Amino acid sequence: MLLFLIRFSSNLFPTENESLLMKNMFLFPVMAVSLILSDCCKIKNNSNPKGGSMSYEINKSEDEWKKELTPEQYKILRQKGTEMAFTGDLYKNHDKGTYVCAACGAVLFSSDTKYESGSGWPSFYQPTKEGAIDKQKDSNYGMVRTEVLCAKCGGHLGHVFNDGPRPTGLRYCINSASLKFRKE
Repeated sequence: MLLFLIRFSSNLFPTENESLLMKNMFLFPVMAVSLILSDCCKIKNNSNPKGGSMSYEINKSEDEWKKELTPEQYKILRQKGTEMAFTGDLYKNHDKGTYVCAACGAVLFSSDTKYESGSGWPSFYQPTKEGAIDKQKDSNYGMVRTEVLCAKCGGHLGHVFNDGPRPTGLRYCINSASLKFRKE
């Protein structure tokens, strides 16, 4: 019995190294969860206090955008949402024409650069012209990606990845709801 008490009491009072290890084992998960939550809870807002965009040709308040866009378009273009893969109207579109921003009508992509990437979203290997889109770093959800925005209104279009076909090697993965199609 005495041996049991000695052995039991030694576990009640950890050594200095064991105590430090236990603290670190507790702190690491807390720090990791805090980091993930702080990154996920960031709200990106390109708007100035009056509601318009700071650096784009087209400046509208969020109320104006809500009136002009469908709820899905607003979620994607203004709140940086993503539609479910393989559900967009333009994913399987093979007609000849031009893809424009659903918010402002800016010409963005040509059907000549659209290809089947298998990703579930319309994919293009390049925009129609230099300056049609803006790119910015997106580090939400524990990933680092390059976000694609309309250069005219700042609407969120999707992301670009370095796994596309020749000649650019890029895959512009774009939400269907952020686009409208003008058939030739």
